[in-house]
Amino acid sequence: MFAEIAALSADPPGVTREAYAPGEDAALAKIAAFAADLGLAAEEDAYRNLWVRIPGDDRAEPPVAIGSHLDSVPHGGNYDGLAGVVAGLLAMARFRDRPSAAPPLRVLAMRGEESAWFGKAYLGSLALLGKLGPGALDLRHRDGRTTLAEAMARTGLPVDDVRAGKPLIRPSDLAAYLELHIEQGPVMTARGWPVSAVTGIRGNLRHNLVRCVGEAGHSGAVPRWLRKDAVLAVAELLSRMDEHWRVLLQMGMDLVMTAGILTTAPESHAVSVIPGEARFSFEIRSQDAATMERFYDLTREECRAVERARGVRFVFDDRIDTAPAAMDAAWIARFSDAATRLGRPFENIPSGAGHDAAVFANAGIPSAMLFVRNANGSHNPDEAMDLGDFLQGVEVLAEALRA
Repeated sequence: MFAEIAALSADPPGVTREAYAPGEDAALAKIAAFAADLGLAAEEDAYRNLWVRIPGDDRAEPPVAIGSHLDSVPHGGNYDGLAGVVAGLLAMARFRDRPSAAPPLRVLAMRGEESAWFGKAYLGSLALLGKLGPGALDLRHRDGRTTLAEAMARTGLPVDDVRAGKPLIRPSDLAAYLELHIEQGPVMTARGWPVSAVTGIRGNLRHNLVRCVGEAGHSGAVPRWLRKDAVLAVAELLSRMDEHWRVLLQMGMDLVMTAGILTTAPESHAVSVIPGEARFSFEIRSQDAATMERFYDLTREECRAVERARGVRFVFDDRIDTAPAAMDAAWIARFSDAATRLGRPFENIPSGAGHDAAVFANAGIPSAMLFVRNANGSHNPDEAMDLGDFLQGVEVLAEALRA
């Protein structure tokens, strides 16, 4: 399954499955074919997510959904998202001939989780629950040429329903949402943990574009005291924020800060020009919403201080917020008990990266995650999930459902 979908979406040096685009479409179609091979039934909802069920299991109570996303970052790894959908299929197949041995089940393959395409994460799961918000549809693709609304329309979504916040499911429609995912950091590999339960998911607060506007000038003709150097202003701001970050970590707060994009204006790049404008992205993540707000307030205060000191202006685009989420304690306990019965080593770990499970949890649906060890990080073509670890994760998932 992994190899065939990788071949469909190969984009050396990695894979590319763009949200609301043909690469994602092809992966969804292949998952539907795999489901049929396993004797399962698959159908798309109105927002073009894929739902898989066991034929003939017509129990009326709300099902447990097992899922993840199928899009990837550009030139990314093959396991991010895809592993959770494949795990759901394998777990469901174990109950195909005896569905009553588990609660009613659905596998959910979603679209558009990655923020790399339109600057906002969880597009598919938010739309599914009617929580995407009309403003998101005006977000522009990373290439600047199309909007999310246009991409959704090309994919066959009823954009007016999405814009109106029409939900396809309500919290009461699901008994739980479960997601298996590769760990995207180095902790499990360093500690030798093959499978872990996720305790919580960091939220994030971000600006995709911040412009620092100074004044261009000749590099040899303007003395330091008369310069309005945008690059040095951004460097000073980020240095100040790095120090605040260090202090807050010493105080025991959960926090990460990233400026993943940093450039001067391409149209005026020159060795001999004092940069009159610098552009950067800015993101804060934490498991605590108050910590994110505190750090954000510090950021804006430091912007004002740098503006006064260096004669520049910081111009922020629209702020994008994603709430942190706690995972369901009862499901974490079920995972742990299942691992004990199977004789598998098992630990708990927080997630620094965001996942669709946060959307379901914050909508009031009991949600939980399993992490599988993955070397070399994620969002790169070198993701290295061991299939033995993955199958251990599937075993724990299926055993927790059986219980």
